Amino acid sequence: MTAIKSRIIEKISLSQDQLSVQDVAMSINAILDKFADHLAEGGRIEIRGFGSFSLHYRPPRQAHNPKTGEKLVTPPKYAVHFKPGKELREQVDYTQDES
Repeated sequence: MTAIKSRIIEKISLSQDQLSVQDVAMSINAILDKFADHLAEGGRIEIRGFGSFSLHYRPPRQAHNPKTGEKLVTPPKYAVHFKPGKELREQVDYTQDES
């Protein structure tokens, strides 16, 4: 099952009677915006028990266009990397064992 942001917002608002859907949506969007801004500035995000987000440098590399066969060099870039925390790994392993 895919967790779509709108479904996550809906589930949280259903479980938190005191919060409206709009309040939950604003909170989720604000958190995600701050995460993106922090990563864009080269920062690292750690959520204890869940995992950490950081940037990994991808150097330029030789590649080819499979359609035309043209050789090219990809530009260097940074990619977001997620490393799950121990508790999350154990929870996922446990639920997969139960299936």
